[in-house]
Amino acid sequence: MPDILWWVAMLFAAAGLALIVAAVAALRRRRPVRMSARLLLALVFLAASAACGAIALGVKGYRALTHEEVAVVVRTEPLGPNRFQAQFRFPDGREVSYTLTGDQLYVDARILKWHPWANVLGLHTVYELDRVSGRYHDLAQEQQQPRTVRSLAPAREVDMFSLRQRYALLSPLLDAEYGSATFAAADTPAQYEVRVSTTGLLIRQLAP
Repeated sequence: MPDILWWVAMLFAAAGLALIVAAVAALRRRRPVRMSARLLLALVFLAASAACGAIALGVKGYRALTHEEVAVVVRTEPLGPNRFQAQFRFPDGREVSYTLTGDQLYVDARILKWHPWANVLGLHTVYELDRVSGRYHDLAQEQQQPRTVRSLAPAREVDMFSLRQRYALLSPLLDAEYGSATFAAADTPAQYEVRVSTTGLLIRQLAP
């Protein structure tokens, strides 16, 4: 998806530069009206190029969501009372491991859904795992005991999810943006699949 947007951005940029050259030529021929029109169009194309580039950068790292699929496989191992290790293995082979407090594993994700017209540019529903934390089954412990939260999302310069939350002007582009979360017991050794569907996150325990 981002690859298509990069191509569109480059096409807009090329058209904008060509119009700037044409505007300079019109200026030399002393045709101010034609020069102004070409310069205005050039600015429009360059702005569109910048917008496409920003969107492509903003959704980089998100995965297209067209059906239920495995987002990550997690293995949990208790380390003591209300403390466990969670090892994550992603579909691309990347692995991370965190020590968390609590007796349950809690994972959340960010999901972007675009307007149908944006699908023409290759923008479809995408998701990205966001955070993992330890969760306490007992509410009093959840309120009083220490909590640990770790990031599962890569660092990014532009994040469309955060921008959509901050700026209402993106509403014509993004049909919806929402979060989804799931949790499972982590007080015994276990292995889980965290799956993403069009309705949100699911977690399923794998057979030993």
